Formats: sequence, C-alpha cells, structure tokens
Amino acid sequence: MPYEWKTAPDAQLQEMRLWPHQSLPARGFAAFVLATFTLILIPIFTLLGTVLLWGMLPFVLMAVGGIYLALQSNYKSRQIEEVLTLDADSARLIHTNPKGEVKEWHCNRYWTQVLKYERDGPVPHYVTLRGEGREVEIGSFLSEEERVALYDELQRSLLRGT
Repeated sequence: MPYEWKTAPDAQLQEMRLWPHQSLPARGFAAFVLATFTLILIPIFTLLGTVLLWGMLPFVLMAVGGIYLALQSNYKSRQIEEVLTLDADSARLIHTNPKGEVKEWHCNRYWTQVLKYERDGPVPHYVTLRGEGREVEIGSFLSEEERVALYDELQRSLLRGT
C-alpha cells in the first residue's frame, strides 16, 4: 500500500506517510520511451534513402517527444505527500501538493473524528478528518480498497491514543 506507519518505540508518537501509487519507475519510463521510439522507427526503415524519410522524421520525433512530455507531466502531478502525526495530545496533517505548496491542519486528538463518505464524496469511500471546525481530506489519491483500509487503521489509531 502506498502509505506506511512509523511508530516510535514508546508508541506515544505515530506518523503515517501517504503517497500516490508510482506504477512506472524511472527505469520503466526510459524503457517505455525507447521501446516506443524503436517501434515507430520500424516502418521508417522502408523509407531509408528516400526523400520521404526527411518528411516523416519530424513527425516521428514529435510523437516520441509528446509521449515523453506526457509521461513527465504525469510523473510531476503524482508528487503528492501527506504526513499524519499523532501524539498523545494532538493530530496534525501536512499535505504537500505537486507544486510544493504545504497545507497544514492540526487538532486536539481527543476531538478528532475520522469520517468516511461512501458515495457523497468526490471519490467512493472518501476519507476525511474533522476537528477544530475544519474537515480535511486524507488519502483521496489512494485506490478505493486502500481508502477503506486507511479508514479502519485511522479509527484504530485514534482510539488507541484515547
């Protein structure tokens, strides 16, 4: 799952780090672009030695460049991180978006509520934290099954501290 708990030995401080699933690592990215370029070049080999090669080559390079830019843009948009810290008295969520902007939320742990919206949220099983007059989302980029598991784990963790 794309989240992990870091629990201190005394178990007074718990930290959960969440991130989007990274399905294409850097080596896979390079291999995909290279394979695409190679497969696009196969029909171009028949044009070697003709004037048509120079007419087709810019379009081939634009296609490969477009794939590269699209994958790079997708990679940058997945640079989201959320860190939930629970200590004896408080709950704190720090959300870092792809542009590097940081949003923080904190609340007294006793008053923190974990809510799950089955169908009413922007995604199924939408999980939020409520407290201090605010409601913030957590893990909206996770899959449906991961959000269900996240909700259960957050419920247990918040109850354990009270």
